Amino acid sequence: MLKTTILSATILAAALGAPASAAEKADFKIAWSIYVGWMPWGYLSDSGIMDKWAEKYGISVEIVQINDYVESINQYTAGAFDGVSATNMDTLSIPAGGGVDTTALIIGDYSNGNDAVILKGEGTIADLAGKPVNLVELSVSHYLLARGLDSAGLAEADLDGVVNTSDADMIAAFAAPEVEAVVTWNPLVSEILASDPEANNVFDSSQIPGEILDLMVVNTETLADNPDFGKALAGAWYELMGLMASGDEEVLSAMAEASGTDLAGYKAQLAATEMFYDPAAAVAQAEAEDLPDTMTNVATFLFEKGILGVGAPSADFVGIAYPDGAVTGNTDNVKFRFDATYMQMAADGAL
Repeated sequence: MLKTTILSATILAAALGAPASAAEKADFKIAWSIYVGWMPWGYLSDSGIMDKWAEKYGISVEIVQINDYVESINQYTAGAFDGVSATNMDTLSIPAGGGVDTTALIIGDYSNGNDAVILKGEGTIADLAGKPVNLVELSVSHYLLARGLDSAGLAEADLDGVVNTSDADMIAAFAAPEVEAVVTWNPLVSEILASDPEANNVFDSSQIPGEILDLMVVNTETLADNPDFGKALAGAWYELMGLMASGDEEVLSAMAEASGTDLAGYKAQLAATEMFYDPAAAVAQAEAEDLPDTMTNVATFLFEKGILGVGAPSADFVGIAYPDGAVTGNTDNVKFRFDATYMQMAADGAL
């Protein structure tokens, strides 16, 4: 999955405009893209589990795979979808930054090693000083690099620059003699570490737990007018989480194949992902005391890179609301909400 936030994408999303006014309705569409923690959405569609839960609430939910991750968020922002799989960072920068009030309905997981800084040869994160680093600019990889450098008392200015590199070219880039370090995500991380004996993981997302969150976000007005939409999504999701938690190999194999790997490969990616199989764990993440600090750090990073919405005057441009009613950022411009309501219903067996 291309976990990336691109300024031009943000501008495009804003230009496309906000979704049509929300109202009570019966037909919904959500979009998703390939990534270990989002493969369940494809399986929910293929297996009929989503249809079963939608029928329970008298609605229909179409789940659509979009191969371009950023495009899926742009289409959601423009109103083509009622929900989309996205990271917390990309939700803040594109739909929320573009003025579309968006709710994190389900916190599915956080990256727990799936994203990594890889140095060629021996050393630590501090040894990146004076070296060029290849990554997808303005992406979660860029954020991970910033957090890693900060842990060593360094900043991006201490590098010999960053080199914008497509994820499709990352493996070949690492093999090039002039490339000294890369930042990327799985399955590329696993491939690079397994194929090159010089590859050295010097910092990964397991060192910033809970900061790179993978979500299903939905239009806030649509959810408010159609609570059964939220109930159906949460009910289907947590039925499948139960199957995954039990180690159902038929289910896991189907998702592995759909993601272009085998069962062992998919399990390896899951091992670097903190999946919230238990809805109570997802609720706890939504209510975590450090989540506001995390989102403040993310907002600061986005603002410094010029991608916190179009024309954002400060890192506080977008207000972010949390389950306890607290808000970080601008309380008069709340466009991103962490809502534990439907995850709590699943935890309580109330769906």
